[in-house]
Amino acid sequence: MSIPSSSPIPASVGATALRWAGVLWFIVAAVGQIAFIGFILAFYGVRTATGDFARWNDKPLIDGYIKGDDAGNIVFAAHVLLASVVTLGGLMQMIPAPRRKWPRLHRWTGRAFLVIAIFMALSGAWLAVVRGTYLSVISAVAILINGLLILIFAGLAWRHAIKRRFEQHRRWAMRTFMVVSGVWFLRVGLMGWIVVNQGPVGMTNDMSGPADVVLTFGSYLIPLAFLELYGAAERSGDGLRKALTAALIVVASAFTATGVFGTIAFMWGPYV
Repeated sequence: MSIPSSSPIPASVGATALRWAGVLWFIVAAVGQIAFIGFILAFYGVRTATGDFARWNDKPLIDGYIKGDDAGNIVFAAHVLLASVVTLGGLMQMIPAPRRKWPRLHRWTGRAFLVIAIFMALSGAWLAVVRGTYLSVISAVAILINGLLILIFAGLAWRHAIKRRFEQHRRWAMRTFMVVSGVWFLRVGLMGWIVVNQGPVGMTNDMSGPADVVLTFGSYLIPLAFLELYGAAERSGDGLRKALTAALIVVASAFTATGVFGTIAFMWGPYV
């Protein structure tokens, strides 16, 4: 005899709301990440392909090209251009249908995603520590923590896949996707904050303001928190918990959409 749930919302209703809220967020994120890929290829890709490396610096804040620093320029180019590949690979890994229909493709793209993610973490740390490619000490620390999480999560995702523990692999792969997307989340978060507040409230040019600090570290910690919240609600039998989490995900989707609009309109579009 089953014990009836005390939740005012049936678990099935909450599960449906949660699932569609997750789909909504992923669609918004996919649009934003595809735009990110397009910007990388149009801005850095074209300049690299034509050998016009000095024009990497057309976009303010960070100087990607430094005359005479051949090693640094090569690492920077590889890091930036591979960001488009790892972003696309991550999106492909998150879509269930291809994963079920073409498991071999999923395995190989997954391996490529994890290998490139590890390179991105190491090259990002090298650029921050050796080349000094950062705006402030705070941003450098955030980059190093983000890179460390990528290495840990990618390693665990790979290990569980080898051991054929696919549910654990799926969870760690999703965590890896979130931390690998930290650079994207940062831009979306910054522009979302600016658009919502109608200005750079709590921000400075070197990203040491209170809002900058929260968003810099939050660019990977906040998405991770939402992912864990979603997973816990998904496993729960409480319909109300599922529904409340779904509502929170919808709010996060609205903020993400605002940030995506801001990045396309003000951060990427003017430089393409």
